[in-house]
Amino acid sequence: MDRNTIIAIVLSVIVITVGMTIQTAFFPPEIPSAESGTSVVETIDASLPEASGSHIEAVGTDPDSTPFTVSAGAYSITFDPEGASVSSIKLNEHLDNGEPVELLFKDADDENAFMLYAGGDITQPIDAVFSHSESVNSNGLNIVSFTRDFITDDGKPFTINKQFAIPDNGEYMIQLSVRISTPDGSPVPLNVSSDMYTISVGPQIGPAFESISNNYDYRRVSVRYDGKGRSDARFSDGLFVADEDKSVDWMSIAGKYFAFILIPGNNVTISSSQAIQLSNETGVTQEDIIYLSRSASGESSVQDMYSFYAGPKVKNNLSIYDNADENIFRIEGHELTAIIDGSWLSWLENILNWILQLFYKAIPNYGVAIILLTILIKLLLQPLAKKGLDSTAKMSALTPKINEIKEKYPDDPEAQNAAMAKLYKEEKINPMGSCLPMLIQFPIFIALYGLLNTNFDLRGSMFIPGWIPDLSIPDTIFTLPFSIPLLGAQVHILPILYTISMIFSMKITQTGSQAGAGSQAGMMKFMTYGMPLIFFFVMYNAPSGLLLYWSTVNVISIGQQVFVNRKKKNTYAEEIAERDAEKHAKKEAKRKNRRK
Repeated sequence: MDRNTIIAIVLSVIVITVGMTIQTAFFPPEIPSAESGTSVVETIDASLPEASGSHIEAVGTDPDSTPFTVSAGAYSITFDPEGASVSSIKLNEHLDNGEPVELLFKDADDENAFMLYAGGDITQPIDAVFSHSESVNSNGLNIVSFTRDFITDDGKPFTINKQFAIPDNGEYMIQLSVRISTPDGSPVPLNVSSDMYTISVGPQIGPAFESISNNYDYRRVSVRYDGKGRSDARFSDGLFVADEDKSVDWMSIAGKYFAFILIPGNNVTISSSQAIQLSNETGVTQEDIIYLSRSASGESSVQDMYSFYAGPKVKNNLSIYDNADENIFRIEGHELTAIIDGSWLSWLENILNWILQLFYKAIPNYGVAIILLTILIKLLLQPLAKKGLDSTAKMSALTPKINEIKEKYPDDPEAQNAAMAKLYKEEKINPMGSCLPMLIQFPIFIALYGLLNTNFDLRGSMFIPGWIPDLSIPDTIFTLPFSIPLLGAQVHILPILYTISMIFSMKITQTGSQAGAGSQAGMMKFMTYGMPLIFFFVMYNAPSGLLLYWSTVNVISIGQQVFVNRKKKNTYAEEIAERDAEKHAKKEAKRKNRRK
């Protein structure tokens, strides 16, 4: 943004501010009456208590502050009476290194999840010790209730009740009710910059990680505005603020396989929704924390409801919240499946995943299923690939003639290229004949990339014991005591095998066409050696399942090309020799006719 633009913006803000101040002071707007037929919108400020509550104190003796764990359905949740918060959320049905996945990834110094803060000030956590009780209601919900009395610095009493509801039926949803009330019927005395309280979710979603600097894992914040799908947050200096002109349906912190999704109830008046992203040198290397601020109220009692999805990014688990009849909390219409990563080829991913599951049912090993799926795809695409394979075989058969051209024009690249172009035309060969089939197959490759990179079923799935115990992560065989630039300290074998197979595949595919001259020859060498080397670094930390697929593709392609070359190279060579003999005979006949 240039200097003049900045000055213009500043002046505009000053003019608008001064103008609104004058209008408010001397020309207040008329409030329409109910009789006029126009609906009256009651502004919050009209009945708000005076600004207060920035400093509050708990009343009475502190109850027991010992954390406790509630195991119910999909969860084992550790509650902390300090702040009536949550310090741990473990998923009973999903494992990480043999133990239930810890979904709440935090440091010892980090605030717990579901903390309340006075007003909109996230530096003021309400961390007093709450008394608590546990029960199970008739709907099969495990209820954990917290309560504590408080008083503001100007002597106004109020009570905070927080109640968590955890289903026992395996659903990945938690509900939290926040009730704040006064004993004497006066307005709730929490009003810090027009906010009553702020609730947080974070600081991070598990499983635990040391680094997420590569492209094959991530943590991101997303927001869904009413009816607008999902938008990934764009942080500016570590801060994201949701559009105040839009109603926030939900906000989330998500990784590749799991997600926190915070859904404020329809009765909650949210004044602002924001997220903070922190990069740390110690502890959790990246933190993404969501904060929702609730507007202050002039009522003596408010009760807000929040729903939290905390679980896997699996369609079957998320889609039940589109229909109230399918879930215990009767939630509907939030399109939580939007959190699942997808593309315009998601329909193709679904088809490929269906086939993958068929192979898995036949042979319950996802590594074998990936190999079988790859073979099936190569068979189905064989008619397209055949033209490319034949083109390569023909060019290989032309190698002697291409070598003759090189010897004839050793220092003239332009003449070489012109002679080769003439040769290709005479032999009816398209040097780019192998490219078109690749372009047609490209959407399938992209869909398989998306499927094998994010498929939840591959998480924790073993292929070969002792080598590839988990197809969703790299195949680490050992860890070095030092770090290699761009690669790290972990040693993976599959990327090396993949790179070697890619080089062999490129060399065989380019046999014959390697005879280009000048810049073409340089490009061929780059494609043969440079591209595989680049992909080695790009794919080094890729999931094993994805590399297994690409390596299988390369091996099959090598086998196909070797077979075609051996079978058809001699045939094409004989055809070329026959055409050369015919040309030679015609030339001899013309010479004899001239002599006569």
